[in-house]
Amino acid sequence: MGHLLSREPRSRPSRRRPRCCSWCRRRRPRPRPPRSRDCFFRGPCMLCFIVHSPGAPAPAGPEEEPPPPPPPPPPPRARASAEDCAAAARRFLLAPAAASPASRCRELGLAAAAAWERRGPGLLLAGVGPVRLLGPPAALRLLRGPPPAADMVCKRKGAGLPACTPCKQPRCGGHGGGHGGGHGGRGGHGGAHAGAHGGPAGGGASPPRPPDAACCPAAPAPPEAPAPPAPPGAPAAAGGDAGRAGGAAPSAAQQQQQQQQQQHDCGDADRREPPENPCDCHRDPPPETPDINQLPPSILLKIFSNLSLDERCLSASLVCKYWRDLCLDFQFWKQLDLSSRQQVTDELLEKIASRSQNIIEINISDCRSMSDTGVCVLAFKCPGLLRYTAYRCKQLSDTSIIAVASHCPLLQKVHVGNQDKLTDEGLKQLGSKCRELKDIHFGQCYKISDEGMIVIAKGCLKLQRIYMQENKLVTDQSVKAFAEHCPELQYVGFMGCSVTSKGVIHLTKLRNLSSLDLRHITELDNETVMEIVKRCKNLSSLNLCLNWIINDRCVEVIAKEGQNLKELYLVSCKITDYALIAIGRYSMTIETVDVGWCKEITDQGATLIAQSSKSLRYLGLMRCDKVNEVTVEQLVQQYPHITFSTVLQDCKRTLERAYQMGWTPNMSAASS
Repeated sequence: MGHLLSREPRSRPSRRRPRCCSWCRRRRPRPRPPRSRDCFFRGPCMLCFIVHSPGAPAPAGPEEEPPPPPPPPPPPRARASAEDCAAAARRFLLAPAAASPASRCRELGLAAAAAWERRGPGLLLAGVGPVRLLGPPAALRLLRGPPPAADMVCKRKGAGLPACTPCKQPRCGGHGGGHGGGHGGRGGHGGAHAGAHGGPAGGGASPPRPPDAACCPAAPAPPEAPAPPAPPGAPAAAGGDAGRAGGAAPSAAQQQQQQQQQQHDCGDADRREPPENPCDCHRDPPPETPDINQLPPSILLKIFSNLSLDERCLSASLVCKYWRDLCLDFQFWKQLDLSSRQQVTDELLEKIASRSQNIIEINISDCRSMSDTGVCVLAFKCPGLLRYTAYRCKQLSDTSIIAVASHCPLLQKVHVGNQDKLTDEGLKQLGSKCRELKDIHFGQCYKISDEGMIVIAKGCLKLQRIYMQENKLVTDQSVKAFAEHCPELQYVGFMGCSVTSKGVIHLTKLRNLSSLDLRHITELDNETVMEIVKRCKNLSSLNLCLNWIINDRCVEVIAKEGQNLKELYLVSCKITDYALIAIGRYSMTIETVDVGWCKEITDQGATLIAQSSKSLRYLGLMRCDKVNEVTVEQLVQQYPHITFSTVLQDCKRTLERAYQMGWTPNMSAASS
């Protein structure tokens, strides 16, 4: 609200000069900057006041206070300090001419500042008259130089924060000002008046602030001896030797030593950076944020190994360069699953094989955009390939399988089901060059015959698994060849092949046989099946689905003789409730029984097998029309450890899994 109290009108005319051309601005003289002065006085130099007579007081300025009444005569200590100032002035005048003015002025200023700190500003110019001085802090900063950088940083960082106040001792105490004085000068009266009331001494000195309780405690001041009274006839301006002779006022060296000790005691508090919160002074530093990249690379590789190929290539590798390098590690490119990817072409297979030549497993099932050329390049550049899978790649022919057999002699697994162009020529190359072959799958390769299968049986003596499906050109000769030349066979499947009981009976020679799939064998009798179960003691899984000849008597023998049998599949067989009762009564190992589509199964058979069997965990009753759904609900409640499979029960389990995964039904679509 300064404009409301001003005597001048608010709308004053602008004092800016009118604009002129650029030439006039270049010709106009620029104002010179003011000269900087080394002296700490704002006004005339101290020498001007010292040269003049001490008895001639200067007139009071408009900004100064009216002269107070004359003070009492000062003690001898004040006269001694005044004499020090006069001695410093004489040294300044008598200094050699070689000394610079700045150094001479600095010497005089240091002496004056010491006198200021010791007895206040009143005794500095006791008989000279009033003079307008800089405040003691500003003068000391000018003479002693800028503060340390640490203090400046602390003040700058801690601005506006609730930090602890630094512990600093007052330079001009209340009791110290009481001894200052001067004869006939207002500065002397100010010092005496301030000393009497415990306030600041003289012109511009700020009152002392007590040390903060949160910081270091203030050092107690040593007691001073009382000053002797001055003689009545003593002059007003006494010498400094008389003050020192009294012994009460400390010398400049002693005061400087005390000040350094105080700064040393509280220096740590001054330099300490104030915390944002005062309560955090005693708290521990916050823990570092854990970084996953600090883990060893071996652990990160183990973590990335649980990701799929899409997650590694499309997500993890895009995080950072370090993760990209880890995702390109050779161990992730040993086993590639490229199934059902239409972007897999011959060029891509060539790039993959060129970058990682240590591929041991690859799956290219349902990849329709590649040809035999890409598979040949892959086989040529990856001689260590062990497992090769290519289901439903109808565009591939014998060329690809011959290249794999020729360049990958360590091949152990070949699954090439549903390839119409594959013939016996490819199988012959496999049988003659891949002696380590252990697992083969040629289902629905309709051009394969006994000729190629016999070559494989005679050449691959380490075969453990063989699966054939709907290979109509495969007959009992192939079954006999495998049974004679491959004694390590554990899994044998000839679903829908032209195989009869004459060929299946040769499988009794396989002592390590654990899983036998004889689905849809048109000429399979019960005696052959019972003989196989009796001789193959390690048999754990038997699939006899779609064989209409299998009856209750055969199932009873299987339950009695199958000592290690755990899975028995009898879908669409000619069995009744008696077969289920026999399984529950005689078998102690069978866990899974599937009798779906058996029309003669009723509620009685399902109830009795659930009651009598101690090992049963799954009972398939799909499309057993004589089994009531109410009975199945009761069995589910009574035997929760058994899973009953019917149309309604399977639908309920499917809905439960959908709800668990977050699926909710759309009621609006159902109502419409």
